[in-house]
Parts: sequence; structure tokens; C-alpha cells
Amino acid sequence: MGILKSVKPIDINRTYISDSFRNLQDEICTELEHCDGQGAFKEELWGRDEGGGGRTRILQNGNIIEKGGVNFSEVYGPLSDQIADGLKVSRGNDFFATGVSVIMHPISPMIPIIHMNVRYFEVSSGEKWFGGGIDLTPIYIDVNQTKQFHSNLKSICDRHHHSYYPAFKKWADDYFYIKHRNETRGVGGIFFDRLGSDDEITLEERFAFVEEIGKSFVPIYTSIINENRNLPYEDLEQTWQKVRRGRYVEFNLVYDKGTKFGLDSGGRIESIFMSLPPEVSWLYNYQPEPDSNEAITSSLLRKNIDWINF
Repeated sequence: MGILKSVKPIDINRTYISDSFRNLQDEICTELEHCDGQGAFKEELWGRDEGGGGRTRILQNGNIIEKGGVNFSEVYGPLSDQIADGLKVSRGNDFFATGVSVIMHPISPMIPIIHMNVRYFEVSSGEKWFGGGIDLTPIYIDVNQTKQFHSNLKSICDRHHHSYYPAFKKWADDYFYIKHRNETRGVGGIFFDRLGSDDEITLEERFAFVEEIGKSFVPIYTSIINENRNLPYEDLEQTWQKVRRGRYVEFNLVYDKGTKFGLDSGGRIESIFMSLPPEVSWLYNYQPEPDSNEAITSSLLRKNIDWINF
């Protein structure tokens, strides 16, 4: 099946893409501050000796968000042999990478953690591609909200190519998987990488898809926040929240490729680790009570669930 959404021709280049990502960071921060109603993002500008830098924006101790980050980066320079081998591209080239990364850790255990990333990478030898995705990590899985979350992502994907949602949903299931726990990080979403031009899809069409994913973040997440922001919770729910946050930390430090790339490329450590929650717990051999809400959530942390038809 072919492209469903026509794309107005534009001059896709690194400057255009980077400027678009900067604007996306601005839009997301403005809307999240409005939704939170109290917190404000604080910005730090940083530079990288080898080339480039970024804008780290952090919101802490808000009304809704306990800790959240919306980062923009644009880095470039010589591509190390280690990264070249990891990316399976030829050695001895320069690279350029730009993107926006978002992670939100709410105060309430009834509001899910969410992550979104859109990025562009090019190598001086000619390779160019996009990557990214969006995934949801509820502390307590609400099946109806999860259905709606996946339905929204499928609608976006289907506007660009019918193959996107099934392929990218499976990719997210496989990627956001904590192998040593035999569980998924959350309820997944979509994940994609190395989306370049091919005989069927142009780089402009890939960018149109990535751009829409980025712009979908605010309406998707603020809708969930507003549905859940007044739900009550007690000590048990907060304990479970910290346990689940611990799983999030395990994934990011053990498996996440973005974290590894940031460390290997000499990225700013505070910006890389902004994805980690402020408080977590590792309780020895913690087991939820049978038939509890915690146990139900644990039972749904599995790959290959068809959430839309669940």
C-alpha cells in the first residue's frame, strides 16, 4: 500500500529540520506549562566541544509534573569508529544529529509516565534518516485509555502509510522490553528508526510523518492528564509508583540506545539523565497482592497485546 497523505514539496535540509524541532520544543513547553498550571520550565544552554549543543528545559515540582524534561539538541562533528560501527555506517565520516526528547514523570501515580522522541541523523557519506516514537508507561493500566492512546497513534500512522502502525507498534513492543524482568516497560506505542528515502517513500514524506508525531504529543498527553488529574490515591499507590519507576530506570540505563548514544558521543550528562524520575524504590522481591490493581497491571505488561481490540 502506498502513501495516503500528499506532502507539499519542501527543501528538506538539516537547517530546516533543526529549526522545526526547535519550534516543536517551544510549543510543547508552552502547552505543558499551561496544563500544569503552576510549574515553569527552566532552560540551560549547553555546548559540545566537538560541535553543536542544545537547550535543556526542565520542569520540577509543578502542580501535575514532579519532574519533566523537553530537550532539543543539534550536534555534529567527526563520527567515532565506535558509533560508526554501532550504526553500521562507514568509518571516517562526519555526522549531524538533531532532535527533541520529552519525558514526563507526574506526581500522581494515576497519571502515566510518557516519553516521546523525534530525531534526524545524517552522515557525510550520504546516509540520512529519521527516528523516534512515543510510548506510555502507566503505573496503573487503564485499558480504555490505552485503547484510545493506540487508536490515536494508528490514525496518525494510517494518514501516512498503512504499514506504519503494525510495524512500529511491534517495534515498540520489542524495543521497550525489560528482558531481565520478562516484562514490557509499559503499554508501548510506536517506535521507528532508520526511516530514510526509498523507492516508495521520500525523505520529505518521512519528515511529514515525524513532524505529525511530534505535534501529537501535547493533545494526546494533556487529554490523559485532564482525565486522571483528580483521581484519588494513597500510600499503596505511591509505593507501587516508585517500584514501577525503578523498572523505568532499569530500562533506560541497561537497554536504551539513546542513552548509550548520548554517553558515547560525549553528550551533556545532566541532559541525558533528565529522563530519570526523582524518586524510585527497589523493594526486595516485591510481589503485588493477588487480584489487586497492581497485580492486574503486572499481568498486562506483555508484548503483542492488540490494545485497540482488547
